[in-house]
Amino acid sequence: MTSPNATSRERILANALSLFAARGADAVSVRDIAAAAGVSPALILHHFGSRERLRQEVDESVIATFDYLLDAEATTASVTTASVVELMTAGLPPGSPLPAYVRQLVITNSPAGSKLFKRWYELTVNVTAQMDAAGQTNPTDDPAMRAAFLLANDLALLLLQRHIEDATGVDPLSTAGLQRWATIALGAYTDGVFVPPHPE
Repeated sequence: MTSPNATSRERILANALSLFAARGADAVSVRDIAAAAGVSPALILHHFGSRERLRQEVDESVIATFDYLLDAEATTASVTTASVVELMTAGLPPGSPLPAYVRQLVITNSPAGSKLFKRWYELTVNVTAQMDAAGQTNPTDDPAMRAAFLLANDLALLLLQRHIEDATGVDPLSTAGLQRWATIALGAYTDGVFVPPHPE
C-alpha cells in the first residue's frame, strides 16, 4: 500500500516489489508494473532506464529496509533471541510483501539473496556469541556451523511459510505462529526432541 502522496517513482517501486513478490521478478513485465502503478511504461524507463535497473533498485531498497529493521531490533533484542525472522518481521506492517519477496530472492540464489543471507548469517554469529557471553547458550567448538544450523532452521519459517500454514492452520509469521514456533524451537534447543538410546 503506497501513500496517496507518493511520487510516481515511489509508486513504481512499491508496485514492482508487490508484483515481484507475488509472481517472481522474471514473470513481471514493465507493462505489468506500469498498469499496477497507474503510469506509462515510458515513465518507468524514464525513471529507471531499464527493467533490470528497476529490479536492482527494488533489491537495494529491500536490503536497506531489512538492514534498518535488524539493526534497530538487534540493539535491544540481541541477547534474548537469535531468530533473524523474528527480528526482521517485528517492524513490518501486516500484509507486507517483503517476506514473500525475500523468499523469491533466497530460493533463486540471486546476488541480493546471497547478500541478505550473508548479512543474516553474520548477525546470527554475533548474536549467539553475545548469548554465549551472557550465559544464555552453551558455547561450542564450531560456532560457525552452529550459526548456520540456527539460521537454516529459522529461515524455514520464511521459505516454507505457506506449507507450514496449510499443515498447521496458522501463519508461522503471524504473532501467534511465531509464538508457537518459538515455544517448540526453544524446547528442542534446550531439552532436545529425541530420547537417547538406552545402552545395551
